[in-house]
Amino acid sequence: MRSTTNEVGRSNEARAVAFLIDRGYAIVERNWRCKVGELDLVARDGDTLAFVEVRSRADAQRGTALETIRSAKQRKLAQVASAYLATKRPRARACRFDVVGITGDELVLVKDAFRL
Repeated sequence: MRSTTNEVGRSNEARAVAFLIDRGYAIVERNWRCKVGELDLVARDGDTLAFVEVRSRADAQRGTALETIRSAKQRKLAQVASAYLATKRPRARACRFDVVGITGDELVLVKDAFRL
């Protein structure tokens, strides 16, 4: 039986959470939503708040998962992160955007993946 896109997404997000925890992150939020959009994960890496986007692809035939984060997606994530900061008012020394790319079985973490 084939998995649905949502099931695959949830499974890959769970893999990303375990991957981040193994690297010392503490997960603060999963799938935080507001009217602007959604953040896959909000996590703490030391005293830095990381907004983590999880992207996946079954294989690299049409490029890796990391290559799917283009400028429009980056701007959207920044808008949602701003809404999160305004709503939650978390205490953090710094904030950044990280990406977990899952291509096939390979997981890659890119800290500070982009800046706006």
